[in-house]
Amino acid sequence: MIHNVNTSHSGWLIFFYSVPSKPVNARMKIWRRLAKAGAILIKGAVYVLPYNEENLELCQWLVSEVTSMKGEGAFVMVDKIETMNYKEIVELFNYQRGRDYSLIEKNMEELERKICSVRKGTETQDYKKLLDQLNKSLREYEEIRRIDFFASKTGTELRKKIGTLQKEMEGLSKSGERQTLEVISRNIEDYHGKIWVTRKRPFVDRMASAWLIKMFIDKKAVFRFVDEYDIGKLDRESVTFDVSGGTFTHIGDMCTFEVLIKSFGLKDKPLKKIAEMVHELDIKDEKYKNPELKGIEDILMGIRKTAKDDAEILEKGITVFEMLYASRT
Repeated sequence: MIHNVNTSHSGWLIFFYSVPSKPVNARMKIWRRLAKAGAILIKGAVYVLPYNEENLELCQWLVSEVTSMKGEGAFVMVDKIETMNYKEIVELFNYQRGRDYSLIEKNMEELERKICSVRKGTETQDYKKLLDQLNKSLREYEEIRRIDFFASKTGTELRKKIGTLQKEMEGLSKSGERQTLEVISRNIEDYHGKIWVTRKRPFVDRMASAWLIKMFIDKKAVFRFVDEYDIGKLDRESVTFDVSGGTFTHIGDMCTFEVLIKSFGLKDKPLKKIAEMVHELDIKDEKYKNPELKGIEDILMGIRKTAKDDAEILEKGITVFEMLYASRT
């Protein structure tokens, strides 16, 4: 399905519990689970989460866990909280995410200083250590982003900074050889039934990536198209691809299609050949020469020129890659 989707607020889950004072680690266990899920504390042992299936399942599990500790736990689903308006609750979530992001921000500032010093030649740094530091911060960012329910401004700005540092790191190899930033391994189950967002006017890499997503990653994927400057306004259920600073986008000399394959550990043999074609059509670095490419590019360009809107462009582009895949299996 390919269309714009309304992802408006659908209510809150309010969880409250009490457990015996001993052992102390019992209370801490529940608290850590709530904190990891992104819940905010509004009073005593009363926590709030936005309503979604994942958080509903968490609350059900926590009630069972509290009961096993000989405590009492319950949760309710509500449309609103009488003593707080929607904006106030969102601000509480964004404030907490800002605190979560703060340590990563400090690490980014330190890394930015080091990269600047290396670029100016005023300091020598081990490239591998800088790369490890950046990748570690990226992994930590992704963990927090999963619970950044309302796409906080802090998180959006931090992702832009990480993207900028990724690009700067690509040119800092001490040996002068091009180095590829780490591709984070992903669990396919975490990406089922998502809204996949990319830039308007899709072409080769976005068409191919959309086909790959529907075929191998998320069969129920919904695709949405936005202007680049609207990316930061998306909610946490949206997954961005082939956009600057996106969840899945170019890394080093890999196009988005290649990054998706590596991220999800896809081993299907025909994909390797298609990945080479997409790489060459998108990046044009002559890494993979293939006489078929000009004809394929002409077909995709024709789709782009004749389709009535972005959804039709993507649908027809997906069909082309379906046929390419079928011809190689």
